Amino acid sequence: MRAMQLHQLNQPMQLDDIVIPEPKSGQVQIRVHTCGINFGDTLIVQGKYQEKFNLPFTPGMEICGTITALGEGVDSFPVGTRVAAFGGAGGLAEYLCLDAARCVPVPQEMPDVEVAAFLVAYGTSHVALDYRANLQAGETLLVLGASGGVGLTAVELGKLMGAKVIAVARGAEKLAIAKAAGADHLIDSETQDIREIVKSLGGADVVYDPVGGDQFKAALRACNPEARIIPLGFASGDIPQIPANILLVKNISVIGLYWGGYASFKPEVLLKSFLQLFGMYIDGKLTPHVSHVLPLENANEALQLLADRKSTGKVVVQVYSAA
Repeated sequence: MRAMQLHQLNQPMQLDDIVIPEPKSGQVQIRVHTCGINFGDTLIVQGKYQEKFNLPFTPGMEICGTITALGEGVDSFPVGTRVAAFGGAGGLAEYLCLDAARCVPVPQEMPDVEVAAFLVAYGTSHVALDYRANLQAGETLLVLGASGGVGLTAVELGKLMGAKVIAVARGAEKLAIAKAAGADHLIDSETQDIREIVKSLGGADVVYDPVGGDQFKAALRACNPEARIIPLGFASGDIPQIPANILLVKNISVIGLYWGGYASFKPEVLLKSFLQLFGMYIDGKLTPHVSHVLPLENANEALQLLADRKSTGKVVVQVYSAA
């Protein structure tokens, strides 16, 4: 099979011909149709992600595909079931094997490209806002990095949950995309003062932050009493240090979120979230935004689009067309 493999950190992946893997006990073999690219993939190829992989390996966190073989003891899915799956790696290949527990059947009416753009982005935002931050209708949600893969879904879900949404992004084009997703107020991170504008709008009750750095610091100082701030990534490259005195004075909670970790220690949180999100999709309440679809051999370009911040929403790699 064809697979994009990383042989050396910080170097381009290579398109290799490798052996098709066979499923072990408890696993399924999946023919990959599409692979969603995430900011975490750009960190994995640099060796900077929370999880490390032995070289050579195939990146690609989330996929849509069809189950082609079952390992011993698997009876949850028949062969031929189309599923979405979060495996952490392995998605940029024509086949991969994953634990059956990491797979979820997808609605037939949902295209492969949208499936690959769905799990991580919507799942991260839903678990963050609903399960972790307990966002309530009428509260003000501040979304940093609001035009990116996860940020855009936070805007969309925040509006569905009844919040007033303030979106922060870089430049008019990206802000327009956040507005189309439902943002009530827009802040250009290149030219405007996040802290002052958010305070003028009444302050933030929940802050969704995949950016870190100076934007985190500005958002923290614009929080209302009893606000919740959720750091879930550091796209700026700067991991902020949090002054505990501000947390004390305003009774602010900082709530970390490593969404992928739930697959290991509390997978029922993800499963419940997926079922709710697919229901919202079927009801026409969610519209995945994909800015680029590239073929497998161009997967290095897909990663670079995210690293250079030239994409909006999701970037998807077309591995194999079921048609």
